[in-house]
Amino acid sequence: MTEISSTSPTLVYDIGKHRYLNITARCTLRCQFCPKHNGSKQVHDYDLSLNKSITAMDIIPLLGDVKEVEEYVFCGFGEPTLNLDCLLQVAHAIKAQGGRVRLNTDGLGNLFHRRNILPQLSQCIDSLSISLNADTPEGYQRHCRPKLAHSYEALLEFIHQAPQFIKEVQVSAINGLADVDIARCMVIAEKNGCQFKQRELDKIG
Repeated sequence: MTEISSTSPTLVYDIGKHRYLNITARCTLRCQFCPKHNGSKQVHDYDLSLNKSITAMDIIPLLGDVKEVEEYVFCGFGEPTLNLDCLLQVAHAIKAQGGRVRLNTDGLGNLFHRRNILPQLSQCIDSLSISLNADTPEGYQRHCRPKLAHSYEALLEFIHQAPQFIKEVQVSAINGLADVDIARCMVIAEKNGCQFKQRELDKIG
């Protein structure tokens, strides 16, 4: 695999055979368990802090050889769909070279953009990983601290719609958050035709 040099800011970083794309520091949530709200902006040895707006032209030259990468993943300490134009351009560039693309998202892209972005995502995203993280609106408010009104309802609707547009959809929740019922989170995922993934608190990457 091509080694990505350690530069600041870190826009592209490798964990195993997956290449991660860090395209924004902005987020629709203020999760109390997120390292950036607890004094750290690092994943493994990578500092993911960003001090400028990122464009597709910043990312595309750093993609490397898609044949050496199992999967490209849009994932940093921000919500990738908030930089939607960059996300779409980069994802299309990867697909044009025969690569595979996954998007890790908080599922609030439709709410933020005030329209359904799933049709656009379906043209260049192979799989979605959506963070649910709570089985009730109250738990979501407590742990994820959304900035937008009606975020939990919008997230559930996104989870419901996503499999209609993208074949592989995974919904995740974190084991260890107080008053979050992991079994109920799994039910929410599976009743909407999504796979469920249990993550563990304080384990990143």
